[in-house]
Amino acid sequence: MDVKKIIVLVVVALVLFFLISSPTQSANVVKDILGGLRNGAEGVISFVRSLFA
Repeated sequence: MDVKKIIVLVVVALVLFFLISSPTQSANVVKDILGGLRNGAEGVISFVRSLFA
């Protein structure tokens, strides 16, 4: 097997283990990540709007 493929499988296994072993914490992590992405997107939108205002 390729080293890259092994690393991907290990990462996927760890993520699945984390999701199964503590679903509440996993949900909070996903919520925080999505909140950060939303804030970043809102910042970009505000910046672009200020350029054309």
